[in-house]
Amino acid sequence: MIWRFGLLNATFEPLWLTHWALAATLVLPILFGLLGALFSTRRVLPVALACLPILLAGGLLLIDYQQAGLLRWQWQVAGVTISLRLNGLGILMLLVTQWVGAAAALYTPGHLRLTNPGKLSRWLWPLMGVLISALSLIWVAADLLTLYAALELMGLAAVGMLLLSGKPAALVAGMRYLLLTLVGSLAYLLGVALVLGYWGQLDLQTLADVVEPGPVAWVAAALMGAGLALKAALFPLHGWLTPVHESAWTPVSALHAALVIKASLFILVMLWSILLPGTSFAPQLVAWLGMLAIVWGGLVAWRANSLKTLVASSTVAQLGYLMVVFPLLLGPDIAPLPQALAWQGFWLQLIGHALAKAAMFMAAGNLILATGESSLKGLAGSSRRLPLSLLIFGIASVTLMGLPPSAGFTAKWLLLQAMVMTQQWVAVAALLVGTLLTAAYVFRVFRYSFDEQAPRHHYQPLAPGMDLIALCLALAAFGLGLLAHLPLSLLHGGVV
Repeated sequence: MIWRFGLLNATFEPLWLTHWALAATLVLPILFGLLGALFSTRRVLPVALACLPILLAGGLLLIDYQQAGLLRWQWQVAGVTISLRLNGLGILMLLVTQWVGAAAALYTPGHLRLTNPGKLSRWLWPLMGVLISALSLIWVAADLLTLYAALELMGLAAVGMLLLSGKPAALVAGMRYLLLTLVGSLAYLLGVALVLGYWGQLDLQTLADVVEPGPVAWVAAALMGAGLALKAALFPLHGWLTPVHESAWTPVSALHAALVIKASLFILVMLWSILLPGTSFAPQLVAWLGMLAIVWGGLVAWRANSLKTLVASSTVAQLGYLMVVFPLLLGPDIAPLPQALAWQGFWLQLIGHALAKAAMFMAAGNLILATGESSLKGLAGSSRRLPLSLLIFGIASVTLMGLPPSAGFTAKWLLLQAMVMTQQWVAVAALLVGTLLTAAYVFRVFRYSFDEQAPRHHYQPLAPGMDLIALCLALAAFGLGLLAHLPLSLLHGGVV
């Protein structure tokens, strides 16, 4: 399993241009974020110019990876070894992070001009830059210490972004989130200390060679797993998620739901593949909790009165789809074919959800900004004036429901194939129930929006491009199902 994360020896040394591309990927977001704070940017053109070199650096890393295969870096800093590696999964997540981050950054100027949040809004740019850099570092980190540093940077930046609005509800939700993320970090760090004290290794590749099944590995995996599950809002540790999104600015919610919680899940799967190889209890427990998450999250979203609560609660259910796959990824005695199908479906579902959920939060934010209403009933009659925002919401919903030809459909098809092969019928039923619940709460939004008997309200015009950016993300998730061979080919690239 560990070879899928690129924890192998590299055949080729990175080229000098690859070093610069990696440095640009990790440093430029922070640098441009500081410049954004200095000049208090509220125009799209400077943001687009800042995004361009970051996207070019990601494209260069993709080309270098395709030519050389697995790439590794290692440095000694103050007696501590820092290890990085770039494999197919890493470059795939890196590209998704850069494109979703660019979309959120391009969306932000219009949002700031319409909401006029005050002087604190300038600090959104450096915090966004730190967040993107920390996420990029997580995808390439190959040692426990670097993962911890990147995880802390990401969490603190996310908290800072949530607190910027200054609203009392945002402060309460942000401080609660800060407390919980620190608890999660403490649990993770205790697991790292246990691993370091017993095996004396922080490098993941070396650790995979020396770890032996036993109480130490189980306790370390439990500590790290609990901390990361709390950060990822996995059921039943998801209670902080909805209040956070209720008060957050739209680009912050888009980044958080699309990328931040996925990073903790990424680390969890990678570390458990090292510490719990062939263990059945922990993956099965996560799977059963995932089935409950699908039903619980869907029911809460179905009963929600607020549009943001609906979108945030659906995230809990969508994460449940990924939790259900844990026994196929980490369990014992899984045949190669269903495990490969589960691996492909897992990451395709994660990427499709990231794109669709970012688009859905932007569409929801546009609807709330234009109507001045956050409740579903307040959206009554909005189809007359905001058809494009509702279309974007619908296209993104197609991916979440798993309808063809979206990425959600292709991912669920792969997952269902793996589950049928391994006769996991309860998991199959959970996925089908989740699809029906998703359709129920999505059509509930449209039932209010297309109410032709509603009185005509005043609508605030949206800034140019706000709908277009969200539409691009929604169409990317929609079309990814037809082009699934492109990301899946990267997932196969680690095979040697």
